[in-house]
Amino acid sequence: MSNGWIIEVENLTKRYAGNTAVEGITFSVQRGEIVGFLGPNGAGKSTTMRILACFLPATSGTARIAGYDVFTQADAVRRRIGYMPENNPLHLDMRVREYLKFRARLKGLGIGRSRGRAEVVMEQCGLTDVSRRIIGHLSKGYRQRVGLADALVHEPELIILDEPTIGLDPHQIRSVRQLIKDLARDHTVLISTHILSEVEMTCNRVLIMHRGKILAADTTQNLQNIMSDGGQVIAEIAAPVAELRACWEQMGEIEYFDIAPSEGEYHRCALTPRSGLDLRPLVFEQARMRGWALRELSRAHHSLEDIFVHITRPDREEETR
Repeated sequence: MSNGWIIEVENLTKRYAGNTAVEGITFSVQRGEIVGFLGPNGAGKSTTMRILACFLPATSGTARIAGYDVFTQADAVRRRIGYMPENNPLHLDMRVREYLKFRARLKGLGIGRSRGRAEVVMEQCGLTDVSRRIIGHLSKGYRQRVGLADALVHEPELIILDEPTIGLDPHQIRSVRQLIKDLARDHTVLISTHILSEVEMTCNRVLIMHRGKILAADTTQNLQNIMSDGGQVIAEIAAPVAELRACWEQMGEIEYFDIAPSEGEYHRCALTPRSGLDLRPLVFEQARMRGWALRELSRAHHSLEDIFVHITRPDREEETR
């Protein structure tokens, strides 16, 4: 493809009997990105991924992977993607090296290349030391690594991972997260999760999906900037509470405020504007005029959880209909 897109989806819809799982979604993913597909269980993430991986037909719309149509050119698409579903379907009675060579052959690689690729992905995924172990005897973290190695064994351009860290302990999550970051050096990664911290720590762009629709698609930083535009300001000021309260009450630009004690003579003031204004210049001017010591003046930082709750709130859903 000349335009740099590895995934192009337009008006994609999937309906089951009496239920719409995915409703007219449109999005694109560039080569080399790590994109997080974020949403609660039942949002339509897994359905979308199965369609992209040619495991499920869509009701309507189009989807292309590396320029190939997932409906009419499925064989070409499968050669270019590595897909690890949520419930990682491994052959538990096979040994790791044996399983990866077997999977490579199923994906069209010859005997010699299958052997070589199995060795490469075992090294890449930290499986060399357990290469002779039976998969069913491995920990959940190592099984996830085997699933990732399986997705990589045929050298795909795009890796699709559905809930890759589900059920893992914190140490295993950190290990798999770093592995995914390393994979992004040579691959495009689309990762689905409902764990918000995973997206913040792993992905450089996020698609927020809710009830079959994509409600936002941007970097987490840009989403934070949008939410912070004219949002709450935090000021730490050394001044008596009565003076602070009187000042904020007199400022018509402030809708409401909260004052809490901080270290020493300082108080932490959380100020919310009425009309989307940036209050920081006004607060700074008040502190200068009144001779208050000001040691912090910033907009409140929004976590991805704040962003998700804001975007998926019921009143906003009504606006998008």
